[in-house]
Amino acid sequence: MTSPRFARKYEEEKEYIGFACLPEQIHRKTVKRGFDFTLMVVGESGLGKSTLVNSLFLMDLYKNRTVPSVEERIGKTTEIQKKTMDIEEKGVKLRLTVVDTPGFGDQVNAEDCWLPVEKYIDDQFEQYFKDESGLNRKNITDNRVHCCLYFLSPYARGLRPLDVEFMKRVHNKVNIVPVIAKSDTLMPNEIKRLKEKVLEEIAKHKISIYQFPDCDDDEDEEFKRHDQQLKECIPFAVIGSNTVLDVNGKKVRGRMYPWGIVEVDNPQHCDFARLRTMLISTHMHDLKDMTQDVHYENYRSRCINKITGQTAKERIKLKRDSCQNFEAITETDRLLQEKDEEVCFYCVIMLDIF
Repeated sequence: MTSPRFARKYEEEKEYIGFACLPEQIHRKTVKRGFDFTLMVVGESGLGKSTLVNSLFLMDLYKNRTVPSVEERIGKTTEIQKKTMDIEEKGVKLRLTVVDTPGFGDQVNAEDCWLPVEKYIDDQFEQYFKDESGLNRKNITDNRVHCCLYFLSPYARGLRPLDVEFMKRVHNKVNIVPVIAKSDTLMPNEIKRLKEKVLEEIAKHKISIYQFPDCDDDEDEEFKRHDQQLKECIPFAVIGSNTVLDVNGKKVRGRMYPWGIVEVDNPQHCDFARLRTMLISTHMHDLKDMTQDVHYENYRSRCINKITGQTAKERIKLKRDSCQNFEAITETDRLLQEKDEEVCFYCVIMLDIF
């Protein structure tokens, strides 16, 4: 005789189809393939960009870098330096690319110093568009810039003209996350005023920075509270340090001053821990989605419109060359030309869909 427990289990198995395991299949496949992320850091020399990146990923990315002399900096222009490394944590592989911009804003005349940065971002979009349009679409390497940390000087009282011009140039091409560098040089009330001033000027100049997505209704209250704290931190006031200090028998990373110790990972001292949480733990995938769904799609639409426009012009030119009296276009030719334009328009729409 069948027991009631076995009967219930049998009934549950009869009603079980199996597609509930799809998330597990996707998880296994994604973890096996690994992830990639490209981070760009932009700001003038001396704001601690390299130190902050080393602090974020707990490694020394710039151990072989030589510091240029004052004479070398005078005629130096903005360079693009890219470093790629593979990181693994608990079986999850990350291909991290850090794009540095030494020389940005270091000249007396900083006009057009943002052009190499803007060109690099566009070049990565162009290369991805070519790879996506090619035959081998399965193994595309994504080198698009997913996030740009823009370092603001703590000595300025708001945005400088260079800050405004750079962000307006690239805010429709990359996710900008503004950070106030070396915030340990400011008092807490000064940091608060500077944050308010920066946000006010960003809104005044209609600059689009990265916006945190709204929480879903089914999220727990703790997650919503944490997400709200991250939103309130923008722009992040950060401190970078790779020096390990002993504080009451506890090892911490920080900076030692005659009046005390500033701890890098202490949320009461700076926003570094919140920036790292946002960038790596909670919003890395959303930064990639914004790059794919918004910034790259805008670039892709412009490319397709440009190609379609060139094709239509070439078709009209060919018809003009083949027709001896082009001015006397028949009604049939006019209708055919309108149909050609409609077909081109629908092709653009279908390409955007797929």
